[in-house]
Amino acid sequence: MSRRRKPLPVLEGVTICDVGAEGNAIAKVDGMVLFVPFAAPGDVVDVRLRKKKKSYAEGTVLRLVEAGPVRIAPICEHFTVCGGCRWQHLPYDFQLKCKQQQVVDALTRIAKVELPEISPILGSKQTECYRNKMEYTFSNRCWLTDQQLASGEEFPDRDAAGFHIPGAFDKVLDINKCVLQDDFSNRLRLFIKQYGKSHNLPFYDLRAQQGLLRTLMVRMASTGQIMAVMVFGANEPEAIAGLLDAVRAEFPEITSLLYVINTKVNDTIGDQEVLLHSGSEFIEEEMEGLRFRVGPKSFYQTNSLQAYELYKVTRDFAGLSGDELVYDLYTGTGTIANFVSRRARKVVGIEYVPEAIEDAKINSQINGIDNTLFYAGDMKDVLTDEFVASHGKPDVMIVDPPRAGMHGDVVDVILRAEPRRIVYVSCNPATQARDLALLDSKYKVTAVQPVDMFPHTQHVENVVRLDLR
Repeated sequence: MSRRRKPLPVLEGVTICDVGAEGNAIAKVDGMVLFVPFAAPGDVVDVRLRKKKKSYAEGTVLRLVEAGPVRIAPICEHFTVCGGCRWQHLPYDFQLKCKQQQVVDALTRIAKVELPEISPILGSKQTECYRNKMEYTFSNRCWLTDQQLASGEEFPDRDAAGFHIPGAFDKVLDINKCVLQDDFSNRLRLFIKQYGKSHNLPFYDLRAQQGLLRTLMVRMASTGQIMAVMVFGANEPEAIAGLLDAVRAEFPEITSLLYVINTKVNDTIGDQEVLLHSGSEFIEEEMEGLRFRVGPKSFYQTNSLQAYELYKVTRDFAGLSGDELVYDLYTGTGTIANFVSRRARKVVGIEYVPEAIEDAKINSQINGIDNTLFYAGDMKDVLTDEFVASHGKPDVMIVDPPRAGMHGDVVDVILRAEPRRIVYVSCNPATQARDLALLDSKYKVTAVQPVDMFPHTQHVENVVRLDLR
């Protein structure tokens, strides 16, 4: 017979002293580091432990005994439950200070290379409604909050349209209003939810893997164009047509209304056919007179205004004079490649997603850019010594890898290619720091510029310039 695990204790009157990794707050109790989400430095809280190791523990706030001097009122009614914006209770200037320190800590503690003075972080002018892309999940069994459970009420209506609870694939929090995207996104999501309920359309069952209403993606471009992609978990043509026709009638401002029938286990649509209901198959972003076509599967920085600041830093760090051969690794839809092409002799872009490369080629074409080449494939398989020999040794290399950083084989090819300058754009300073240590044998870090793309979250972008020794 299995033994019941003894419940972990409640720690009373814990004082929060700092902000730490993954957006958690930090306290120190009896020589042990305690990680607590949704607390602020100076807060005094009662904490329920949920994990305890020898040197650290993790817990959740049961009660805010006394608010610290830093804490402010969060802007979202779903704060602490949704988990998406873990720093809403911190003033924005304090958030920037924490992100700056996050970059400093990663580069000094992990990279351990010689560093110049790190420039002050570039904050986002827009801290609400700044995202151009949001994704919502429909579920027939919404997540009940602690308050709902404690109320003793029955909740027979469990249909939800919202976000996954962190770390739980089958738990979805029903969202009333999210402040990360223009309110159009809320109105569209709530309309589809209400339409589904009034027409008895089954919301998706995440455990049984069945149901009609599955996910919704909303993309809103700085040009005013709007894309909505509705994903269905079953092929029911009449029901699908009825819903999409209703969306088109209610929201004529949607310029691209698309849908996907996804009956496989996971939610990703990268391997699924996207079908056009009405409007265009893409939307367009604009930057310095350049138009960038964005499709349903395209990667584009989710903060359009701040992406422009990020790309300007990247271009400035590249220091192009007009005669350079530039490699743009992890090019996505070729935004950076096309953005810097006016100041380069030639730009070669490489990206894993074939659809993104097709968008990159089209983006060059519609902007009259004829000095770019794009290739699709896994970076470590495409970027080889033979590829470099065939296309020429780059003068400048721009790299913008995913959170995991660069594969070791890619780093090795870069070191052998010996571009005179590397501009490393990263959404994860920790893996960036690891890669900087690998490049240190031949490259010196000459400039560092953090950029905040995601206000109210712990995430930060960082741009590093490296020059050949």
